[in-house]
Amino acid sequence: MCGIAGFVGGKWSSEAEQTRTLAAMATSIRHRGPDHSAVWLDVEPRVGFAFNRLAIIDLSPAGNQPMHSHTGRYVVVYNGEIYNHQELRKQLEEEGQAPNWVGHSDTETLLAAIEAWGIRKALQRSVGMFALALWDRRERALILARDRIGEKPLYYGRQSASGPFLFGSELKALAQHPQFEAEIDREALALFTRFSHIPTPYSIYRGISKLRPGCFLTFSESGGEPAIKEYWSAEGVAEAGAADRLQASAEECTDELEALLTRAVGQQMIADVPLGAFLSGGIDSSTVVALMQKQSTRPVKTFSIGFREERYDEAKHAGAVARHLGTDHTELYVTPEETMAVLPRLPSMYDEPFADSSQIPTHLVSALARQHVTVSLSGDAGDELFGGYSRYGLAAALWRRLRVIPRPLRSLAAAALGALPPGLWNAAAAALPQLAHIRDAGAKIHQRAPLFASGSVMELYGGIVSQWPEPNALVIGATEPPSLATGATRPLRNLNPIEQMMAADTVTYLPNDILVKLDRASMAVSLETRVPLLDHRVVEFAWRVPFEYKVRDGQTKWLLRQVLHRHVPSELIERPKMGFGVPIAEWLKGPLRDWAGALLSESRLKDEGFLRPEPIRRMWQSHLAGTIGGDARLWTVLMFESWLEEHRSESGSSTHQPVRCLDAPPHSTMKVSRT
Repeated sequence: MCGIAGFVGGKWSSEAEQTRTLAAMATSIRHRGPDHSAVWLDVEPRVGFAFNRLAIIDLSPAGNQPMHSHTGRYVVVYNGEIYNHQELRKQLEEEGQAPNWVGHSDTETLLAAIEAWGIRKALQRSVGMFALALWDRRERALILARDRIGEKPLYYGRQSASGPFLFGSELKALAQHPQFEAEIDREALALFTRFSHIPTPYSIYRGISKLRPGCFLTFSESGGEPAIKEYWSAEGVAEAGAADRLQASAEECTDELEALLTRAVGQQMIADVPLGAFLSGGIDSSTVVALMQKQSTRPVKTFSIGFREERYDEAKHAGAVARHLGTDHTELYVTPEETMAVLPRLPSMYDEPFADSSQIPTHLVSALARQHVTVSLSGDAGDELFGGYSRYGLAAALWRRLRVIPRPLRSLAAAALGALPPGLWNAAAAALPQLAHIRDAGAKIHQRAPLFASGSVMELYGGIVSQWPEPNALVIGATEPPSLATGATRPLRNLNPIEQMMAADTVTYLPNDILVKLDRASMAVSLETRVPLLDHRVVEFAWRVPFEYKVRDGQTKWLLRQVLHRHVPSELIERPKMGFGVPIAEWLKGPLRDWAGALLSESRLKDEGFLRPEPIRRMWQSHLAGTIGGDARLWTVLMFESWLEEHRSESGSSTHQPVRCLDAPPHSTMKVSRT
């Protein structure tokens, strides 16, 4: 795992200035790779690469980067792992296209594959997670590429016609460039207030984008717009899988899924450093750990975080699974003070506004694991692939009822529902057995009233996953781009409503929230995380599985459960889904009240000029009064405000103040190579 950054072009006063800039870019993301740092500069075309290495495979200098291909045509900086690189080496050798290998790193294998097969075929044959930058010295072109699902981040952009083309693993690296322009993109901010994250291809800064997963980009030194091509599509896989369903029994599908997951887990256990896994005791992480332990000759190291608040604590469940499997288990119960101590680090850790509150425990468990291992496997993605989120069933059931009502009548109903005050809705909901157990159920109905006017199941679902449903009314001067919530996604062929939502989450929520959270929380402590469920062969198989094997008799993730039940008794893992959160609602009324109140003050919001104070202040007062649970919406605003405070200059303008790692070495210690 590594951090990469660089540029093509730009205005420079000297070669020394280019080298200093590359060194600063590398230093800013040193946490992503503390084991080795280097920069490479091709002076005449003004191309520079910066690199930090977290050594995982081939710990020798033979695995260091930037790395040159054996012919000298290509130079690469690469972040990630190619899990099948040994198989690729054998293929190259059998075809007579292998170089004289210098080491045994996957980087060297990847370069040889690109030399032999070209970029598209090399990517298609690779199994892994990655973000890479490749300079083609013959064609004088930069190639950027990102893995199929988006496990590894990659930002890029050219902010003016005469400016440099920049790229990097994190925005803080791009911000080190003297020509970087830190203008906040209000359209991206509007999307953030809706979704609590900034979806691809947007970033918080105008002119800077995220490369879409499953794509590679080519930028010529001569300029012009970069060309982006797709080599794999999650949406295409979903459609193709649904059109070619497996004609197999449940037992046969369980066998095949277990075999695919066993292979994926086995390949992702390959490392030249200590390795372990996160374990929550839920379906997904327990399955990954069970298959790890099945293939290990010694106890697998597993890690859990516990909370004293009962409804947030999964540690006891994780401990029971660990004891059954015989893992070497470490758990840490953290206090509210220790948890809240993470807050000041979040703006620099995430680099752009990000408001999934489970970012806090994810960082805590990463920090715990890093004390013992360098690589940790994670159980993410089971919900998206096997229908695990309860909101899928709720949205589908609601749409079945709404679709038979003419839309004008639905619009009238939405207006009527929204006209009733939240307090009245709470009182009514408390009297209904179906809703009495849901916190603030009536208020949530009130907030979601506009959903009744939705024109499609996906527009309805987009509203359900929205925080602030009217971003244009919240963000001053914003025009929200089309998105899932505005019905902009095309219907996918052959998929039922729940599968439509699963596919949408696979291309939106998963890469833009779940995987961002995992990458930043873990890389902040120099921990590599791997997600076996995102092996693309598992993903492709999951979409061919008949839907009734995913959600069966009301039970979600049915097929994945069948695999797990072969290794762990059902009584250890069958319980209501908890999620991985912290008690934000209570904290905002208690220990975080002063902090939040200062960030949400009316005068502050007015002076900044980004968000309209009125709806925010109403939400804050209602939350404090207990009339409406606004913690998720408020957390979204608070994460923007804390980010803004961290990244604006002393003059109060919204310019980025790069955060440097305290343990970074002086620039003079960094290896510099020039061409």
